Amino acid sequence: MAYGDLIYLDNAATSYPKPGECLRRALDQYLRIGGSPGRGSYDLAVEADNIVSEVREELSLFFGGDSRYRLCFAYNATEALNTLLQGVAKPGSHVVSTWLEHNSVLRPLHHLREEGRVEFDLVRFDQNGFVDPGEIAAAIRSNTRLVVVNHASNVLGTIQPVADIGEICRDRGIPLFLDVSQSAGLIPIEVSEWNVAGLAFTGHKALLGPTGIGGLLVSQEVEISPSRFGGTGVDSSNPFHTAEYPYRLEAGTVNLFGILALRETLAYVKGLNRDKHYQREMALLARLRDGLMALDNVEVYGSQNVDNRLPLLCCNVRGRRPDDVAAVLDGDFNIAVRAGLHCAPLVHKHLGTAPEGAIRFSLGAYTGEEDIEAAIQAMSAIAKSTG
Repeated sequence: MAYGDLIYLDNAATSYPKPGECLRRALDQYLRIGGSPGRGSYDLAVEADNIVSEVREELSLFFGGDSRYRLCFAYNATEALNTLLQGVAKPGSHVVSTWLEHNSVLRPLHHLREEGRVEFDLVRFDQNGFVDPGEIAAAIRSNTRLVVVNHASNVLGTIQPVADIGEICRDRGIPLFLDVSQSAGLIPIEVSEWNVAGLAFTGHKALLGPTGIGGLLVSQEVEISPSRFGGTGVDSSNPFHTAEYPYRLEAGTVNLFGILALRETLAYVKGLNRDKHYQREMALLARLRDGLMALDNVEVYGSQNVDNRLPLLCCNVRGRRPDDVAAVLDGDFNIAVRAGLHCAPLVHKHLGTAPEGAIRFSLGAYTGEEDIEAAIQAMSAIAKSTG
């Protein structure tokens, strides 16, 4: 779907457009309530606190959690993953992750290793973009405290076999956490069924919410030490940060508007026939893949089918820098895409596309057939001008 003159194909970065009626309802609620959650006994503050608690429960259920799970809000998945990794890292501990990870996992791990707080191993992925659960098992050590896996790659779109990995982690007594930044809102997530100890999510991608709201879902079996300290509205006489969840991992006032907006967009997403929408987007992806693969001078990366994938793909035009191609798509064809390393440098190292990266087309709830045809035609023109 074109928005004015713009064809937006960068939904893996953030979904666009947002459902405006949801954000307007959230803003009306925010302007009416106005109180700070958990910071007063007057009606507006109590109402705000009750809403925050309700949204915690709704999100936990949405991700397949039950009474064993706790939902702590954060600004985004990056903050949630930092909270997780810094909260479990102890000298001598070990973490297993993958080459598919976003820098929101890779950079904290490197910083923690530099500080002498953690060791880690990264499992590679195969030529189609999938991690072998057996290699996860082989990487686990006696001092492994955590396994972190990107549920769906933001470069290749591949959905990892996390249920199989969860079974391995359950048998070894190691908590498995997922980064569901790309998958949340697009495909079902069942943390309890998959033996997943928790996940980090963001609200501004397929959940269709605003930027600045996300969180960490964590099982009661996992203890995470706080890495930030401050006001919580509870246990205020204690000179140390409270150990009570969820406040243990939430220093300061939560983003009430973001939470209200996320409640509205979550209800909107749940009201959709998600399987039907997913299948529609994957059919569009198949058309895009076939169209791009038929072009001379265009190289498409990752699996050649759309099984166990999300609706995104990366490609390059031979002889052209990806950022130059993206600039032409924008300037000449009014098509918005993302070019570069996509904050996942090891994926591009594996693909051989580093250091420049690739062009990423990522579809969304409002992408239409005309958008895909326009993208193929634009790439055809660019490829011909290169040849």
